[in-house]
Amino acid sequence: MNTRPVSQGQAPRLLGVDFSSAPRAAKPIVVAWGRCAGAVLRLEAIDTLPSLEGFEQLLHRPGPWVGAFDLPFGLPRELVESLGWPAEWRALMQHYAAFSRDEIRATFAAFCAARPAGAKFAHRACDGPAGSSPSMKWVNPPVAFMLHAGVPRLIDAGVHLPGLHAGDPQRVALEAYPGLLARELIGSRSYKSDDKARQTPERLIARKDMVDALEQGRTRLGLRLKLTHAQRDALVADASGDRLDAALCLMQAGWASSRPNWGLPADLDSLEGWIVSA
Repeated sequence: MNTRPVSQGQAPRLLGVDFSSAPRAAKPIVVAWGRCAGAVLRLEAIDTLPSLEGFEQLLHRPGPWVGAFDLPFGLPRELVESLGWPAEWRALMQHYAAFSRDEIRATFAAFCAARPAGAKFAHRACDGPAGSSPSMKWVNPPVAFMLHAGVPRLIDAGVHLPGLHAGDPQRVALEAYPGLLARELIGSRSYKSDDKARQTPERLIARKDMVDALEQGRTRLGLRLKLTHAQRDALVADASGDRLDAALCLMQAGWASSRPNWGLPADLDSLEGWIVSA
């Protein structure tokens, strides 16, 4: 799909979503809202969604908007073919949604157990350039469950997933990965932890350095993040990194919104999908 479905008459609203497959008040889904004016992306607001019902309501908000979501949109082709699952994306997602999480864990664990050490997981083509975890991984992080919880809701909401599934051209959803941009900004330094004992001064400094780099536009995305003082403080202070991850996804949405075909490769695998800006 090489079209640019969002109306060109107005700049679309942008959103970056740090997703959770089991959101709750203490660990909500975090949504960063913004809008681009040239090379400046202004952060407008950050929302927290403590339930998947709130996520569903978010997806139904009228467009035009372009969202970058931190959850995998596809499974590795190697895995799908090995399991004999449907090789067409929509049919595959319907098949996958019918499994329970326990069934997913058992199926993927059996696949890994039959493979040699060092090559347990199957990977998508985007995992290498993005440095992302395989989308079949069920722990640390449980991205397989994030796909299971998120993608069926994207489909049900009728949003447009470029390269994968045609939907409402005014509501565009792209797969993002904040770690890709984070590594560009601070290398391999750790900047977040949900474990209070690991919320160290070093991670606080890393978040501050990352925010400084985003504000100065020191990334290959060619965008500067515009923040208020209060927004800057909130991004740095969140030791879980969830608000900062949502802002990183927002930056990826901003980059994609100005690129032909949303910055997706011409040879995109329509079963696996792609991480935007990888």
